[in-house]
Amino acid sequence: MKLIYNKEMRRILILLVVFQFLGCAELQQVVNQMPQAGTIGNNEIALGLREALDMGIQKQVSKLTQTDGFYKNEMVKIMLPQELQKVDKTLRDIGLSNLADEGLKILNRAAEDAVKEATPIFVDAVKGITFADARNILLGSDDAATRYLTQATQNQLYDKFNPVIKQSFEKVGADKIWSNLINRYNAIPFTSSVNPDLTDYVTQEALEGVYSMIALEEKEIRTKTASRTSAVLKRVFALQDQRN
Repeated sequence: MKLIYNKEMRRILILLVVFQFLGCAELQQVVNQMPQAGTIGNNEIALGLREALDMGIQKQVSKLTQTDGFYKNEMVKIMLPQELQKVDKTLRDIGLSNLADEGLKILNRAAEDAVKEATPIFVDAVKGITFADARNILLGSDDAATRYLTQATQNQLYDKFNPVIKQSFEKVGADKIWSNLINRYNAIPFTSSVNPDLTDYVTQEALEGVYSMIALEEKEIRTKTASRTSAVLKRVFALQDQRN
């Protein structure tokens, strides 16, 4: 009887050890999958976010500075403002498509010039940006850092973009081209006169295009580990992966 009892006790002890071992292994696996708050601080996360935004400028925004960078990129191509949509349609309807296309190219060329001139300022703005809550931005949406950057730099960049676009219009004679285009439209019977502020409109559209391209790269880094080309990006965005 005592022998049977001892055997049963040994079996129970073995089962308890096995259960405890498996439990610890599972617990360790859970711990390994949890964000390691103690090892990645707010400063390092902010560094990773800045690097991601810098990559957006280097890889995506730089494309906008090239000829047709806006005009042949359907994602950011600047179309006519609502007030002039009817101008474009009417000109095309009466066989003046070339004139309408020329007007569109002028808008997009001005945006390309503005981005080219202001990119160094934009890079400096990214370096100086302060992430008040970098961890929440990291664990936010796929464009959370870009949206934060937009709020922090939009007014400053507008002030830089606007005069460049105005100068670009003057450089290529855009004022004359648009004056000719709008006058031709206004001369058509039964049309109402239009006179929008194209410089302001193109400035706003150019900024939107810039932020859209940065958001594109941010999403790439967040969703594709192969896009994380530095140790900082790999380390910081691994924390985001663990959230998912």
